[in-house]
Amino acid sequence: QVQLVESGGGLVQPGGSLRLSCAASRSIFSFYVMGWYRQAPGKQRELVAVITIGGGSTNYADFVKGRFTISRDNAKNTMYLQMNSLQPEDTAVYYCHAGTGPRDYWGQGTQVTVSS
Repeated sequence: QVQLVESGGGLVQPGGSLRLSCAASRSIFSFYVMGWYRQAPGKQRELVAVITIGGGSTNYADFVKGRFTISRDNAKNTMYLQMNSLQPEDTAVYYCHAGTGPRDYWGQGTQVTVSS
C-alpha cells in the first residue's frame, strides 16, 4: 500500500505556469510507470503524461505536448509536472497515479484553474 499526495495547484492566468508535485509515502522504485491524469467537470478522467524509470522515458497526451514536462526523483519519492502556457481548457483536477495492472494507486487530486 502507498499514499500519493498532490500539491502545487492553484489559480493562474492564461499563459501562466504551475508545477505540480506528487509525494509518495514510500519508495517509488517499484513503480516502473507513474503518471498524471486530469478530470474536468462533466468529463472523463484523461491521461496527461506518463514516465518510466528506465531511461527516463516519457509520453504525453497530444493536447499538452510542448507545454508540459513530467519528471520524477526516485530518491525523493516524488513525481512532478511542470505546466507552461496554461490555457482555460487545462482547468481540471489533476491526479497522480502509480503502477499498472490490477494493483495501482491514486492521489486525492489538486485543482488547477486557468482563468482571466
